[in-house]
Amino acid sequence: MKTNYQYPLEPDWSAKDIETVTTLYRHVEDAYELPQGVNRAQLLASYLQFKTVVDSKALEKNLGRQFEQVSNYSIYKTVQAAKNSEKKMIKMS
Repeated sequence: MKTNYQYPLEPDWSAKDIETVTTLYRHVEDAYELPQGVNRAQLLASYLQFKTVVDSKALEKNLGRQFEQVSNYSIYKTVQAAKNSEKKMIKMS
């Protein structure tokens, strides 16, 4: 886990957009950092909200790469794990 990094954000986003995107980032962090992981339903809901702000696949991939570069946590792998699981909690290693 890296500490003291900045989330990748777009300068033209509103405060609400930033809140929506950072919620997903925090849920992905929780999946890696918390002993119990993150609630699957909350993670998937935050991803759907994220997609309302980041509606371009190219921007989504770019933000995902930037986030993984600064945090070592993969949004893509975490969301895929949640989509392919029936478990209530998602724990990444």
